Amino acid sequence: MRRADVDLLDARRAYWVPSVVAPCRDWTAAPGCNRGARFLVDRHTLRPNRSDFAAFASKPSCMRWVMRHRLELNAALPEARVDVVRLDRWLLGLD
Repeated sequence: MRRADVDLLDARRAYWVPSVVAPCRDWTAAPGCNRGARFLVDRHTLRPNRSDFAAFASKPSCMRWVMRHRLELNAALPEARVDVVRLDRWLLGLD
């Protein structure tokens, strides 16, 4: 999903996304970022991204996706923990 398409989602439903926080400045997964920078995880590249991301209809389905790709995520996102958060809260900066 593209961030520009967020307005097309049903506002009555909660959507879940895998997110990650940069553990250090100039993190190898996102060169040039600051420590604490927030990113969503791109479903296709498994890299941190702010414009392309995976959105899931339920928290369990998002968690299953994270668990299914945990080895690849650990390699692509070194030293960072992948969390499952609500998309609306992430967009507002609450998660």
